[in-house]
Amino acid sequence: MADIIIRNARILDGTGNPWYRGDLAVQDGLICSVGSVTESAPMIIDADDMCVCPGFIDMHAHPDLTLFYKRVQDYKLRQGITTEVSGNCGFTAAPLSTANAEALKKYTAFITPPEGVDWQWQTFHQYLQAVEASNPPTNIVPLVGQGTIRIAVMGFDQRSPTSSELKAMRSLTREAMEAGSFGISTGLVYVPGAYAETDEIISLSQIASEYDGLYATHMRDEGDRLLESIEEAISIGLIAKLPVQISHHKATGQRNHGKVHQSLKLISQARNQGLDITVDQYPYVAGSTTLQAVLPTWAQEGGVEQVVHRLRNANTRKIILHELQNEDGEVRLGGLLEDILITSVSTKDNMCLIGLTIKEISNLRDRSPQDVILDLLIEDNCAVGMILFSLSEDDVRTVLASSHTMIGTDGIYQIGNPHPRVYGTYPRILGRYVRESGILRLEEAIRKMTSFPAQKLGLHNKGLIRAGADADIVIFNPNTVIDVGTFQNPNQSPLGIEYVLVNGQPSIVRGEFTGTTAGRVLNKIRIN
Repeated sequence: MADIIIRNARILDGTGNPWYRGDLAVQDGLICSVGSVTESAPMIIDADDMCVCPGFIDMHAHPDLTLFYKRVQDYKLRQGITTEVSGNCGFTAAPLSTANAEALKKYTAFITPPEGVDWQWQTFHQYLQAVEASNPPTNIVPLVGQGTIRIAVMGFDQRSPTSSELKAMRSLTREAMEAGSFGISTGLVYVPGAYAETDEIISLSQIASEYDGLYATHMRDEGDRLLESIEEAISIGLIAKLPVQISHHKATGQRNHGKVHQSLKLISQARNQGLDITVDQYPYVAGSTTLQAVLPTWAQEGGVEQVVHRLRNANTRKIILHELQNEDGEVRLGGLLEDILITSVSTKDNMCLIGLTIKEISNLRDRSPQDVILDLLIEDNCAVGMILFSLSEDDVRTVLASSHTMIGTDGIYQIGNPHPRVYGTYPRILGRYVRESGILRLEEAIRKMTSFPAQKLGLHNKGLIRAGADADIVIFNPNTVIDVGTFQNPNQSPLGIEYVLVNGQPSIVRGEFTGTTAGRVLNKIRIN
């Protein structure tokens, strides 16, 4: 007898084919039949002609530390996400080295939950064991971060590795791949990834290639040097012989808007040459990261303590202030300095600043916007999160419509005023870009969220509605599904996501979280 039966559904199977009406039966965590189901089950869900599709796969996520924060487990489930790719942008919680573990902890403090992370691991394997033991709400597809590997061996030094250091980094990469990592990620706009030359990245990527891993990259530049950064990613993929995933593809800074037409053309040309290169995207005109990232890379060498020391030094501070923005008034990541929105801080005294822009804080403190940024970094020991408005809506639509694009939230849960993508990415696409503007067909949007990323990752039992597939399932109302959160009030769950099953277990029922967390750590080696 089945465990769950879903009746009267519009089935979108994940392939991009038109929907059809039918029933589904779930047993022992798998879809056991699709079509006309006549048997009974302890739980019967009447879909009432709503859409039933595979669970959404978040191709670019950052659950690495927040999944241990058990007070908040539902923010991804409520938007239909059942699988997340962790370890993006070069940063993972492992591997750790005794010498440099504290430096990594301080750098990632802006995304570390206030409780629930004990850091009782060193190797990547030990970290994945801790994740599995935590009963994660979603399935976790782990990547290992090149930045974290570099920190473990070299700290935040701005130099090339010695031969022995490169050997040590390759060894850590191999350990992660043998532990089940699906590939390696870089964050080349961040330190210490920004200090790595292309050859160093190729060397580590070649280890990932040996295990059929992929290379996921937050590229070196998404603004003035966007096209050169695409070419670097292509060369890494071709030389290291592994698939490439361009993270959150966009063009930052007003003078670069429109460049995505050229970047997508480069990607098409690389695919024609035989490179499996694709992109992911979040459907918003703003990004979110650490405020420290607006500083020149040279000013970030040595880790948080050295950064704060430089900002306190009057002469060095003057140089940093001079380099903080370009002639257009934009910071190095794109976007006007004054428009930066503070999402999180680490000190109680500055909690009142969460949700304010740098310009608003400048007016409150009677300090220049540039000084406000450096002051906040000192006061909160660099543990400050921000939202940066640097993108074009036209570019968002262009990238979304590309056949090379799948979906990712880039969502980092923060206590405070996080980016609304944390709550609303997938419903936003289904509501605003499918139903309201018609940028995508519904079936194509679902493919970008399900079978496309599953295919890229080699998750052959996910991303499709078919007998024998994992029972990761979403039921949503196509007429009401929509994101609700805004940049000013982001902590709001979306509408229209009615049921979510993870490995056959109901996590969302009638729009409410059941408390069930049935995710698993997926292992690349075991899948292969």
